[in-house]
Amino acid sequence: MNAKKLIGTALSVVLCASMLAGCGNQKNETETTTEKGKKTLVIGDTTFNSSNEENNVNPHDAYSGWACIRYGIGETLVKYSDTMEIEPWLAKEWENVDELTWKITLQDNVKFSSGRDMDAEAVKECLEHLIENHERAKNDLKIDSMEADGQILTIHTSEPKPALLNYLGDPYGCIIDVDAGFDDGIVAGTGPYIAVDCQSDDHLTLVKNEDYWNGTPKIDELTIRTITDGSTLANALQSGEIQAAYGMAYESYPMFENDAYTFSQISTSRCFFGKMNFDESSVCADPAVRKAIAMGIDKENFVATLLEGNGYVANGVFPEGSAFGGDKVTTETYDPEGAKEVLEAAGWKDTDGDGIREKDGKKLTVRWLTYPSRQELPLLAESAQATLKDIGIDLDINCTADNNSVADDPTAWDVYAMANVQAPTGDPEYWFTVFATSDATRNQGKYSSEKLDELEKELSAEFDIEKRAELAVQMQQTVLDDHAFVFCSFLKMSMISKANVTGYESHACDYYQVTADLDIN
Repeated sequence: MNAKKLIGTALSVVLCASMLAGCGNQKNETETTTEKGKKTLVIGDTTFNSSNEENNVNPHDAYSGWACIRYGIGETLVKYSDTMEIEPWLAKEWENVDELTWKITLQDNVKFSSGRDMDAEAVKECLEHLIENHERAKNDLKIDSMEADGQILTIHTSEPKPALLNYLGDPYGCIIDVDAGFDDGIVAGTGPYIAVDCQSDDHLTLVKNEDYWNGTPKIDELTIRTITDGSTLANALQSGEIQAAYGMAYESYPMFENDAYTFSQISTSRCFFGKMNFDESSVCADPAVRKAIAMGIDKENFVATLLEGNGYVANGVFPEGSAFGGDKVTTETYDPEGAKEVLEAAGWKDTDGDGIREKDGKKLTVRWLTYPSRQELPLLAESAQATLKDIGIDLDINCTADNNSVADDPTAWDVYAMANVQAPTGDPEYWFTVFATSDATRNQGKYSSEKLDELEKELSAEFDIEKRAELAVQMQQTVLDDHAFVFCSFLKMSMISKANVTGYESHACDYYQVTADLDIN
């Protein structure tokens, strides 16, 4: 049974400020310098920051693997096409020997930036360190033991893991030389660029890997600058301070819709959604409030007006089109009058005429937690605040870069609105085990469904693609029926660069931003 056929095609039809603690400070300059014959490039990026749990470029630390893989430092055993099919990368082939055994053959002649050869022993050491230090990876992979023999790595899992190869393509799966260490959060990967200076929330400096195994990097020195303010990012690209940008505010797009710039745009499974807090101290513990919120958000207007059409209305967890897409489930539509009836029937009434409902002497105030590093999230909060007020709900918005610590306190919020790539491994299981099952790693709202947990047990052991899709649809419908989440929009992602920059392209998985093909002329 070949894993390429097993799971990899599952998303083939998917819709194609003060400085915080960083990861070292070897120099203060954030600008590259230009010498005769030396190519330099500066990219402005809204996402390389601690608010997104990208504290450095160590893939074994929280979500820092995203920086490792995005900026060309690390690579995974498999990668994803724009139809989210898994393809060979550091692994050139693989075999699912039996339900608990996977045999992976590695590429030859690959070196880490430390100079060490990438063989099965090095990959084994990397994965062992990963599961010792990364709880999400440990729960996903279920690795029991591994054996290394030259370029052959054999993985034994403690239970059937049909999506093992898909999970190994997650950014935390970047293969690094753990013997080279983790000084200042910098690691030795196999990618086209080497990190030499890293300071989260500010900048990352890279130099080309002269011994890269899969092509010749074109840029001598590359800087990623964290610029979270939309106006500052636009001004920096216009002035030439940066030559490319990720996360540009939609209102700035017209400034760059001319021959001097290039847009690369693709539909993704990155979703803007709110998860409800089921803690007894939260108003969202009331099912009527959760249902009214789901009915009281105008998704169509949010996409058309605030996102200026740069997105798609979300129906379920995943975009429409795949075997487990959102077109296979039903959810609440925008219905403010119906939402009012739901609240009235549950005893939430406006008795003092101020427009906000009360019950048992308590105002219906929903504490809405979000963060500013994704430009769409403050816009979603603004939209939700306006439409929910119309049905008698007061939205108290907390838009903070400290969102992670606030989210860990279930007494501090009622709805946590966030952005997430819903199927980053090309398989549906990932999302549920991260956000929705009772033991999910990011289930801060304490949602628990016996039905969902049972379905996940089935999904985790199911190798048949069609049956996995059927289970994923049932699981989506379960969380929608419980109004545990409200899914608002998927992102149509754009990356913008000067016209003389080539190879700066968007990908459906939102991973591969810096590659050996990136160039400036």
